[in-house]
Amino acid sequence: MAGGTWSSTDKPVLPGFYMAFRAAASAAIQSGSRGVVIAPVHSHWGPVKQFVEITREADIAEVFTRSEASGANAYSTLKLALLGGARKVIAYRLADGNEKAATITLSDTGTTPVNVLKLDAKYPGARGNAFKVTVQVNPVDAGKKDLKLFEGTTLLRTITFTGASIQAAAAEINGDSGNEWIVATKVAEGNGILTNVSGISLAGGDSGIAGIVNANYAAALTDFETQEFNVLYLDGVSDPALQASVVSWTNRIREEGKGVIAVLGGSSTDDVASDAVSKATLRSTIFNSEGIVNVGTGAKLGDISYSSAQLTAYVAGLIAGQGLNESTTYAPSPFEDVTRRWSRSEQEQAARNGVFLLIHDGRQVKALRGINSLVALPEGKTNSWKKIRTIRVMDSINSDLQRTAEDFYIGKVNNSEEGRLALIGACKQYLQSLAQAGIIETEGYDVYSDPDFTPEPDQVFLKWEARLTDVMEQIFSTFIVR
Repeated sequence: MAGGTWSSTDKPVLPGFYMAFRAAASAAIQSGSRGVVIAPVHSHWGPVKQFVEITREADIAEVFTRSEASGANAYSTLKLALLGGARKVIAYRLADGNEKAATITLSDTGTTPVNVLKLDAKYPGARGNAFKVTVQVNPVDAGKKDLKLFEGTTLLRTITFTGASIQAAAAEINGDSGNEWIVATKVAEGNGILTNVSGISLAGGDSGIAGIVNANYAAALTDFETQEFNVLYLDGVSDPALQASVVSWTNRIREEGKGVIAVLGGSSTDDVASDAVSKATLRSTIFNSEGIVNVGTGAKLGDISYSSAQLTAYVAGLIAGQGLNESTTYAPSPFEDVTRRWSRSEQEQAARNGVFLLIHDGRQVKALRGINSLVALPEGKTNSWKKIRTIRVMDSINSDLQRTAEDFYIGKVNNSEEGRLALIGACKQYLQSLAQAGIIETEGYDVYSDPDFTPEPDQVFLKWEARLTDVMEQIFSTFIVR
């Protein structure tokens, strides 16, 4: 097995486990390449308690629709995350247990009609109540019938089936590749002929939104642990008890090695209150975590004003969508204004007290400083731990090394001197890639066997040394007039 040290002018010749780390480092550098965001949503359509990957705005309308009536928010919150720059958003539709699919049962044409075909909306939700069904003889072939499905007055689909078999009708409806709205079930065969109907509505659909409580979010968090993602946000919720649960959950899974950042915010009322600054800084004091970003103000886009809790979707997308050599500090946004403009002294309070703020600088709305809510530094940590970029870099390095070690080393490579040298050489190559991208300093990084531990035959202890870089955030100048 190949191993040993190497440099850019003395690359390894023999095959070894170098490329895996190189690929991981390359991905870490690219904008948006690691940008996976996860979020719960409320919707009147779409799969419930399942993970749906959203990569473009059209996906949202297709899966959840654009409707935001009666508590739905999937379209706006997912759109904001994509607007921020997330490569992918994993959406998870919440429901309170009362969700039901709209339904209707059709009868046959017998002398004593019998219920023969049940039609259910594909997903639970109020949207299905807007579906209407018309069954009529096919105008070309009198031996067949057409089922026309409408949403309101809009024709969604026409499905043609054999007119003398209920089983055939059900099979045609369910087998139609363009049918994304209803599921058919044969109740009975009857006389085999479906009766003609005109514009009868499905009914009984319930979105399961009205009774959603914190326990539903807590259950979602448990499910989230099965997914790979970088940033989490809530769908506009600012309830302190729920936020406390999210903070506790985030801190726990970070301690377990899952580098996740959660973005939280406040209500629209708190955002514009006379004591808005103290309310926002108090949240950071309570959160006080490198893994929690606390958004302090809302923003306006068109005729819509978003609270800071709603704006967490955009901030989560912004954080996830950047490369590790980028910073959210002064990152421009598409918003036209903020819901409350903080004064210069208030902005200084935000920067000192762990509040992520959007500001209007007279020309555009942009992020102030890319900071998390860590206010009181624990032992062994410096002010660098308050930077979102620093945490993302450390999380990314840890994730890359853990994943690559599991995939290529653990249980696969002998714990011999040669095997350890191969591992160390690959780790150094990974760090070199980060150094070339400006993520860590080009001098002084190293990986070597940790002399402070005496390993068992199946153990390897490594020590890493590197200095993380940062972006320019403060430029001090002195102008001398002669």
